[in-house]
Amino acid sequence: MAGVSDVTVAAASRRELVRAGLRLAGLLLAAVLLVQPVAAQAQLQAQSWPRTVSHEAGELTLPAKPLRIVSTSPSVTGILLAIGAPVVASAATTPSPLTDRKGFFAQWAEVADTRGVKVLYGNLQFDIEAVIGARPDLVVASATGADSGMPYLAELKAQGIPTLVVNYSNNSWQDIALQLGKALGLEAEADAAVKRFDAHAAEVAARITPPRAPVSIVGYNIGSSYSVAQPTGTQARLLQALGFTVVGLPAGMATNVARASDYDFVSRENLSAAIQGESVFLLRGTDKDVAAFLADPVLANHPAVVNKRVYALGPTSFRIDYYSGLQMVDRVAAAFAKP
Repeated sequence: MAGVSDVTVAAASRRELVRAGLRLAGLLLAAVLLVQPVAAQAQLQAQSWPRTVSHEAGELTLPAKPLRIVSTSPSVTGILLAIGAPVVASAATTPSPLTDRKGFFAQWAEVADTRGVKVLYGNLQFDIEAVIGARPDLVVASATGADSGMPYLAELKAQGIPTLVVNYSNNSWQDIALQLGKALGLEAEADAAVKRFDAHAAEVAARITPPRAPVSIVGYNIGSSYSVAQPTGTQARLLQALGFTVVGLPAGMATNVARASDYDFVSRENLSAAIQGESVFLLRGTDKDVAAFLADPVLANHPAVVNKRVYALGPTSFRIDYYSGLQMVDRVAAAFAKP
């Protein structure tokens, strides 16, 4: 009987080993199937050089995947960092409350330091010698703004330095990220950054309670200017993604606009009439700005002031990239968390 029992046990053990082997083989097959698309995409990216890309200054042919990128636009540097681009140096703006001591924007300065990004030149003063000294295989520049690289394209071309120009004035950071990802061979990384951001915004939207009444985004006393966001602007679209209804100027106030972009600029005297929202978000605003807005006698009778529904979007909200966008979303989340 012992012999029969031993044979039975041995047979059972063999069957268990076979089953375990089949389970392991199944897991390995699943892993291979999961990895294959990623590996195939990586291989495709590695094989797709040289590549020609269209950009704001025409077409650019890159012979190989860039490994030393220089950014002459601090407004674009944060997007490059978000998609894992190999940025070695970036132009810096004039140090201010919006930056660190070097002039890197506060929202991405720590990330840049961690990755060893150097200051290319300060105060947005273009320096071709500094660019050459950084030994870039690609310069990324802006088409517009105070950090525009357009006036220096001829100098860069004369030095044989490939330059890719993007336009942040009429594109979201997500659009620019995907454009850069395609140009730099970082398509998967750019797509992942956009999806991470959108997932966080969706998660916040699910746990806050926006007011039912419309809201306005106001640039209050920024360089002695006053403005109201258009509903199609970058900050407005982000609030809309969180469940807010953003309104711009009343239709009859178009003739009072001094200038317009994503924001319509009005006089301080016309500001109260220009704000249709019953709640107000202050662009680039801090708690100090909220206090000043609430104390402004010109605005004393506005519903947002009367009901104290004025909120700061934070100092980094003036230009939305991956990092400042997350900070703006989190500020809104803190103010409108469900009870």
